[in-house]
Amino acid sequence: MAQITLVEAVNLALARALQDDESVVVLGEDVGTDGGVFRATQGLLGRFGPERVIDTPLAEALITGMAIGMAVEKLRPVAEMQFAGFGYATIDQILNHAGRMRHRTQGRLSCPMVLRMPCGAGIHAPEHHSESPEAIYAHIPGIRVVYPSSPRRAYGLLLAAIRDPDPVVFLEPTRLYRLFKEEVSDDGQAAPLDVCYTLREGTDITLVSWGGMVPETLAAADALAEEGIAAEVMDVATVKPLDMDAILASVARTGRCVIVTEAPRTCSIASEIAAGLAEDGLLTLLAPVRRVTAYDVVVPLPRLEQHYMPGKARILEAAKNVLAFG
Repeated sequence: MAQITLVEAVNLALARALQDDESVVVLGEDVGTDGGVFRATQGLLGRFGPERVIDTPLAEALITGMAIGMAVEKLRPVAEMQFAGFGYATIDQILNHAGRMRHRTQGRLSCPMVLRMPCGAGIHAPEHHSESPEAIYAHIPGIRVVYPSSPRRAYGLLLAAIRDPDPVVFLEPTRLYRLFKEEVSDDGQAAPLDVCYTLREGTDITLVSWGGMVPETLAAADALAEEGIAAEVMDVATVKPLDMDAILASVARTGRCVIVTEAPRTCSIASEIAAGLAEDGLLTLLAPVRRVTAYDVVVPLPRLEQHYMPGKARILEAAKNVLAFG
């Protein structure tokens, strides 16, 4: 079993999908000859040819519109935005067409497409390259939003997304693309969508996160363990639809919860989880829920980037405040 990075796992999943299903098509800016800006599609053009790995013009709305047309004609397109910040031009296509296709046609048509978006801060990129926009897409009816946090999870979740009968926005944390390696078996097995994954069991506090913040959350759990505090760490993985039952069950065991995201604070997925705990888990809580988030500002340029992103220190501070309550 090979040790590979997250971006290599994405490439492996794409190759497996192209190999196993002739209806799968990859398209986007520079995905063919150059292998994509992060090389996530490297080598696919040579293996599968220009009819299945398609270099497109620099036009995000066009790419998404093409993918929707392909999907309703029984293909399974996987379209790439070079960066999530470029994806805002696609909102009309996603909201008014991809997300509504099944409803509009009373089930006659579906839209089995995946829109891959590298996202997140921490790679010293300029403006429009560092957003974490999961809440924007989660607010669109008919759209599933997936946000992996490790190579193994990326491989399995991307295969599941490609096989899903409805549109999926698949967010890939650029900071984790080459941060670490993990054993990934190219067995073609999809990982379950719409479920939270328990990465570490604990009894004292629940730490909930997803995407690029999971390594920092695990590091905070390690630091808490050194002080004799057992933190349960949950990886949301699919932020829409949200597996609230799993989070409620974890908090029922621990009584305390800290939610960690690098997205802005207002109207975030963290806010949605906190609201769900208030509505359905209030009587199990021993302390107020805390959110550790980025700030409600544009992601700054590299000099201030680390001050913008939540890190281990902020997660630990929030956890200790929650643990000290009462």
